[in-house]
Amino acid sequence: MKQVLRKGLKHIVVEEVPDPVVSAHHVLVRPAYSLISSGTETASIHQNGLLREVVDNRSHVSRILTVMKAAGPVRTISEVRAKLNEYAVLGYSGAGFVAEVHPSVTDLKIGDRVAYGGEGTGHGETILASRNLVANIPENVRMEDACFTTLGAIALNAVRTSGIGVGDVVGVIGLGLVGQLIAQLVRLQGGVVVAVDLKQDRVDKALELGADHGFAGDEAVVERVASITGGRGVDCAIVAAASKSSAPAELGLQICRDRARMVIVGALELNLPWDQMYMKEIQLFMSRAYGPGSYDQRYEKEAIDYPISYVRWTENRNMDEFLRLVDIGRVKVGPLVSHEFALEEAATAYQTILGTSSSLAVLLRYPHLDNQRSINPGRKIDLRRAPTQRGEIGVALAGAGNLARWAHLPSLRRTPNARLHAVCSANGARARNYGERFGAAYCTSDYRQVLDDPAVDLVMITSRNSQHAAQALDALRAGKHVFVEKPMALTEEQCRDLQQEVRASGRLLTVGFNRRFAPYYRTMKEQLSRRSGPALLNVRMNTPGISGSYWMADESEGGAILGEACHFIDLMYWLLDEEPVEVSAYSLPTTGLEPRGEHNIAACFRFENGSVGNLTYATVGSATSAGERVEALAEGIGVVVEDFKRLTISGRIRREHSRFWPEKGYRAQVQSLVSAVRTGAGCETTVIDGTRATVGCIRMLESARSGQPRAIDVDRVLTLKK
Repeated sequence: MKQVLRKGLKHIVVEEVPDPVVSAHHVLVRPAYSLISSGTETASIHQNGLLREVVDNRSHVSRILTVMKAAGPVRTISEVRAKLNEYAVLGYSGAGFVAEVHPSVTDLKIGDRVAYGGEGTGHGETILASRNLVANIPENVRMEDACFTTLGAIALNAVRTSGIGVGDVVGVIGLGLVGQLIAQLVRLQGGVVVAVDLKQDRVDKALELGADHGFAGDEAVVERVASITGGRGVDCAIVAAASKSSAPAELGLQICRDRARMVIVGALELNLPWDQMYMKEIQLFMSRAYGPGSYDQRYEKEAIDYPISYVRWTENRNMDEFLRLVDIGRVKVGPLVSHEFALEEAATAYQTILGTSSSLAVLLRYPHLDNQRSINPGRKIDLRRAPTQRGEIGVALAGAGNLARWAHLPSLRRTPNARLHAVCSANGARARNYGERFGAAYCTSDYRQVLDDPAVDLVMITSRNSQHAAQALDALRAGKHVFVEKPMALTEEQCRDLQQEVRASGRLLTVGFNRRFAPYYRTMKEQLSRRSGPALLNVRMNTPGISGSYWMADESEGGAILGEACHFIDLMYWLLDEEPVEVSAYSLPTTGLEPRGEHNIAACFRFENGSVGNLTYATVGSATSAGERVEALAEGIGVVVEDFKRLTISGRIRREHSRFWPEKGYRAQVQSLVSAVRTGAGCETTVIDGTRATVGCIRMLESARSGQPRAIDVDRVLTLKK
């Protein structure tokens, strides 16, 4: 399908990307029209290039330096360069026909006319939209008008947040699309609208659509507002401007009366003078997106609605209400449309918005307008790269995440006798981006395409944790070798299924425990191999980023323990070469939502030959306390590894080694795997190792919940019958 993408910082292109595959609680929509948001979308287009963007946003420099400390200069510079050619999806508001419905969606059918929204939906010929971000279009509402629905919901949420009533004087600052819609909705709420913008034509448009007063932004605005309010000022100021300065918000503050309300809708700098805010006792509100449900993964991705008796106006109900208001003629959107372009002319459309013309709402029109209900998906895009050569291992990537981009694919590119053949991702733009950058023959959104391809020998699974086991099983059943990122599985049953399939297929499965290949940990293992008795390990890991709404903190993805702490159960086993047999663990209290107690745990593992391993895993520390430290103690032996960069060996003499950039073992891991596939030798990590790590995490959590020790018996888990 064709999709509008930003390439690099500022170039707008229309490229072929794989059609999406419908997923649970979602539908596929064939758009008739989509709306370019002149505020949100253009804010991500940096016309003045890289240097100006850095000057305007100094935080980019500190972010790059932070990444460089963790990944090294070569990888960091490579990623910065890649950003200049990377694809990004633009757009989040449109209307069209339902083309495919997942069985979990029961109240929509193919052919229904719907408006859709949601971050990442974009301007494309096929849209994957969540059920809770899709609204039925009334019979008399045109598609051209319905594609305003997402922005209309944003405007509605801002007006609801403001709490205005009949007779309130409301200043609307910023008369772009959202501001124009807010001005109309304020009047419907009984408010008196004072419309303010820097551009006179936008003020004129607001007055034409019913605003009571309108002023172009100049020095006289404060005086004019005072004159029409008897010197009081407005009861509420809604700031709907997009700006890199705080000037729009400061103007809102100046025109407010004492104890007035300010609502911030647009993306702008907020640097308000404390004395004025204090003396006026201003109430400041932030209006977030379309309403309750915004950024809630369970609402937006899993379609779990909020009870209407508790939350009257959600994202979806705001969308429905806006369409109702358009249907009965209370809100006018037609006069806001200044330009309409065909999808292929998207670059011209964006230039129109970014240029000096008086554009406001710009629509993209999709081809075959009368035949949008059918879909013939193209889920494979050939990238015209050289195919895998004879003797090379053909590798397919499943899941185009950040770890694959930073670690696995660069490592694969430097590995002889192997080549990236295909990239599979639900995100079509990202699939194409990774495929082009790392030389794949094609990209696809359909995992089956990869499994049925005889040129694929090895599937590298780097998708979300909850998908690992199922995708690995499918790959083994298709006769492919498998590399699966940790965790291999989230349940004991998944572990058994994978072990049985490895045996039945005769294929290799290895797990992404990269610490086994990191140079300093290899040195630690070598030192421990000289011990004459049991050893004591102390492992400390702090990852404060895995909390809140971050996807890895989600229990359905395994949380921090199954998702990350599994690394250290495998590391302790490998360093000691002893099976763990029992664990006792305690976690922080689990009554609060943040920090989640079970993400913060102290566990003591007993190993079969008497060794002991203590694991402290935390997500509550500060950013500066993040990192890992592993200490090994045995008779006459002391070894410490910190953050892959520092190694201390304490024997008869003390030796210290350090490196400026960490070496985490990713390249050696990929090279070892490719060698195993080519020679038929065994992998360094196997399905047994993946099972041990998963079972160890499960028992650790069970112990923390019960307050009792838990036995770890991997052989028993793998031999249990269903």
